[in-house]
Formats: sequence, structure tokens, C-alpha cells
Amino acid sequence: MTRRLTTIDLFAGCGGMTAGFVEQGFRPILAVEFDLYAAATYAANFGERHTFYGDIATLPEGDIPQVDVVIGGPPCQGFSNLGSKDIGDPRNQLWREYVRVVKAARPKVFIIENVDRFMKSSEFQLLLAEAAGGSLADYELSYGHLNAADFGVAQRRVRTIVIGSRIGKIELPAATHARDPKDSGLLPWVGTRDRIHGLPERPATTELPASTAEFFSEVVPGRFKGLDIHVGRNPTALSLERYDHVPPGGGRFDVPDHLLPRCWREKPTGTTDVMGRMRWDMPSHTIRTEFFKPEKGQYLHPQWDRAGKHRVNRPITHYEAARLQGFPEDFEWCGTKIGIARQIGNAVPVGLASSIARHVKTLI
Repeated sequence: MTRRLTTIDLFAGCGGMTAGFVEQGFRPILAVEFDLYAAATYAANFGERHTFYGDIATLPEGDIPQVDVVIGGPPCQGFSNLGSKDIGDPRNQLWREYVRVVKAARPKVFIIENVDRFMKSSEFQLLLAEAAGGSLADYELSYGHLNAADFGVAQRRVRTIVIGSRIGKIELPAATHARDPKDSGLLPWVGTRDRIHGLPERPATTELPASTAEFFSEVVPGRFKGLDIHVGRNPTALSLERYDHVPPGGGRFDVPDHLLPRCWREKPTGTTDVMGRMRWDMPSHTIRTEFFKPEKGQYLHPQWDRAGKHRVNRPITHYEAARLQGFPEDFEWCGTKIGIARQIGNAVPVGLASSIARHVKTLI
């Protein structure tokens, strides 16, 4: 019998990264999350006893166990292309709390996930300095950008991954999939069809079921799973007319001018993916926290035929977004519609986390 490797998940969110590591046989023994709904979702799926709901800065040092691997993605709003790119954003400093936990837990390996711009930030340079001669001097770092689609996820999502190891340098995992594999021996990218084809094209409701659950002595909406979160919206007639003009892979430039809002008519370039439609044979674009709004990206359902006989003119549902993130059918969710959407959009794709976990596991 071999001992199951243990993890701590920091800024755990709903548990996308933990889900990938559990898939590879790891055992989570501590998770830290500040948002109630996300912490409740994590607890519903992985256990409440080891879930610390609160500010990571208040996590007592004595409550941090020794583990094999520390994982997590410190908040990245200050680095995001969609954010203000405010270098003084206090959320940018939370990676220091991550380092504090690493020092206390003494893992063999730690893994940081963040937005692609993180590697260009001053905070990243400070992290490198910590490894060069500071509190992380025992760890050798590998870092770079990984695209979730290159690891079998039905989503193009490029993230910064940092692997720190004190058991010998661990390079980032090699891709298993490619857009055009040819003679590379890699598998082709996975399209949206693999994850959402066959789900009801017309969601039965626009609301979550009226049920509640209790976590951390707080009552939250939940526990929902599967088609419980396959909720639709009520687009206006104008929105439906716009959607109807957009073919797979298309976007706002396919909508006739007379149907466009003034802001789009007067902006002839840029923001090419808004009002976009997914393609069955390709991974989706990045699933963000407002995937239910077509004006925010390429979030229209991929079903569309040129003859106009079979078109699904709506944005993807919460359930479809969760499936594109790689969450299993029986994964349970807690929170409001907006709260669950935020959890889904902020999560690490399960398939990417699982690939990293498998790679690291073989080297520990």
C-alpha cells in the first residue's frame, strides 16, 4: 500500500484545482477560501471539516499541516487584461500569504496558477527573488504559459503556471493535445461537442431550484447539480435577432449595422469575439465570470445551420459553462446564479489541474 499524497488548496474557489488533484489520487487536508458561496461549494464536494472559510491572513500558523503539495491561484484581478491593471491593487499582494503557508507546510512541491499577464508583473519578479535567496530559497522554479486546450480541455484558456520544487527541478508538463497534431503523436484538441452536445437545447427554467443548505453555520442556496444549473435567460426580441445572424466562429461583425448598438457601430475594429458563437469542432474561448452575456465574449451556443432550420439562439447555461471547465456531471454547487457563475469563471479547468497533478505525482 502506498500513502496518498496530500494537498493544501489556497484561494481554492469552488475547487477546480482540487478536483483535478483528487482525480489523480491526492487527498486534500486543508483548503482556504474567503467567498462564502465558493467555500460552500468546495465543502459540498470535498468536505467541510478541512475547509477554512475566511481571510487567509487570519489562518493561524499552527493550523497549517505539513503536506506533499500546496496548490492555488492567488487573486489576479490586478493583473488581468479585463481589470484596471492597478499595480497597487491589494489583491496582487496575496501571493505573499501563499508563500507564508508554503513556509509553514514545507511541501515537496508547490504550484501557483494565475493569469497569463502575471509573468509580466512586478509581483512575479518579487516571487523570483524569494526563490533566488529569500524564504523560498529551497525551491527551484519552473514557470511558463499553459493552454488548457493543449491538455484535453474543451476550452482555450492560457494561464501562467509556476512549479516550485525542493526535490529537484520539475519542468512544466508537456502538451498532450494540439490544434493541428499532424505527425506529432499528440491528440487533436477537444471541441465543445464533447462536453455539451446532447444537453437540452431549451432550458426548462431561468431560475435555480428553491433549496438551501448550511455550511459554516450559514444558510446558502444549494446544493445544486447537473441540470439544476442548466438555467436559461429571457433575451429581448432584438437580442434574438442579433444572435440569429451569427454563425459558428462569427461575432458582432456578422450582425447587420441596423441591429448593432451605437457603441459597436462606431467601433469598427477590436473586440472581435463579442456576440460570438462557439463551434462544435473547436474548444470554446476562455469561460469568464459573465459567460451568460453574449456581449462579453464568444458565448452563444454552437448550434447554428446556414439554412436556418436548426439554430439555438441563446448564450450557454451555467451547466454548459461548468462542463466546458471540465467539472463532472455530479459536481454540486452552492450560491446564487451570479455567485455560481463567478465560481465557474474563476475556476482552474479540471482537466488542466489533473494533467499537472499527474505530472507532479510521477516525480514526487
